[in-house]
This record gives sequence, structure tokens and C-alpha cells, in this order.
Amino acid sequence: MQFHYLRQPLWLLGPLLLLVTGVVPTLWLPISSIFLGPNIASLLSLTGLDCIFNLGATLFLLMADSTARPNKESEGCSSKPPSSYSFWNIIANVAGFIIPSVMFIASQKGLLQPQLPLISWGVLLGPYFLLLLVQLLTEMLTWHWQSPVWLVTPVVYESYRLLQLMRGLKLGAEVGAPSWTVHTLRGLVCCWVLVLGVQLMRVAWYAGFTARAYQQQSAEVGS
Repeated sequence: MQFHYLRQPLWLLGPLLLLVTGVVPTLWLPISSIFLGPNIASLLSLTGLDCIFNLGATLFLLMADSTARPNKESEGCSSKPPSSYSFWNIIANVAGFIIPSVMFIASQKGLLQPQLPLISWGVLLGPYFLLLLVQLLTEMLTWHWQSPVWLVTPVVYESYRLLQLMRGLKLGAEVGAPSWTVHTLRGLVCCWVLVLGVQLMRVAWYAGFTARAYQQQSAEVGS
């Protein structure tokens, strides 16, 4: 019971942590204060900004996992996602790697003109690739540990990914990105909005499925 009362502040502390580490720095920190041009310093600054969010997201998922655990230590808590869910999540993440990579390789091969320098491409999409890799690793760990937070993990990262890509669109003018790069970023925004919508539909489906299973179990016990 003592642990139950200690968990109650986490319901507010967790979302506030996401707000402070993810939304506030991205929306209110002037880009000019960390972006000095298409160079290594700017790339590291943008990566550091996203690492702040990643730290907050990790702490949030730990708090969410704690609130989902039963009050009694004797009661086990394991939640394993369906295999189809894991498969399509991996497909979406891998596609998020492949699509912009193919566009960049096509540019370097001369198929897309004008070419975009490597450092400019890194500034626009380097942090995106890094956080996508972190999300894939985090999801696999939640599946392996059968943590209840496997359902909300992609929602947390994909919501911030939209902020990342919108930031990339703003920086496109700063680095002189060609039109094909801007169109690629816009296409990625559309794709991830679609993926995020599917994830939210899954949350609604899982909530309804769990409620129906609980009602059936209660009816069986009552009978």
C-alpha cells in the first residue's frame, strides 16, 4: 500500500518530464542559438538536443512501467505483444532507415541533382537516424522483458520524430537543401503521421480487447 501511494505522483511527473525534455527545448529554444551552419558543431548540438529528449523518454517509460506493475510483489506482471505487432513495427522502423538512405545514395550517384553535401545531410537527418535506432532498440528490450510499456513506446518516439522532421524542414533553407531533399522530408512527415495514427488505433483496439477479456473473465468467475 505504501508503494501504491508513492506511485501516484508518477502519473503527473512522467508526462511533465516528457514535456520538459522533449517539447520545451525543441519549440522554445531558438535554433540560431545551437545551429551555426552545416558543420560538425551544429550536428553535435542537434544530437545533444535529441539526447535530452531520449533521457526523458527513458525515464518516462521506466515510470510508466512502475505504475503498471501490481501492488503485490507476489503477483507477476508480463505483457507480450502479438508477433504481428512486433513484425510490422520492425518493418516501419527499417523502412524509416531505408527510404532516406536510398535518396541520399541516389544523390551521390548523380541520379538526383543537385547533390547534397554529407555534412548537410547529417545535420538534417543524422539525429533522426540516431533516435530511430534508439527506438528500435528500446522496443526490442520492452518485448524481451515483457514490459507493459511496449504499447506506448513507439507513440512516445514517433511523436517526437515529427518534431525532428519539422525542424529539418526549417533547417533545409539554412543549409541550402535542394528541392528533392525537402520533398523527402515532407514525405517522411506524411509516412510517420500515418504510422503514428496506426499506433494510436492499436492502443484503442488493445484497450477494448482488454476490457472485453476482463468482462468475460468476470462473467466466468460469477457463474
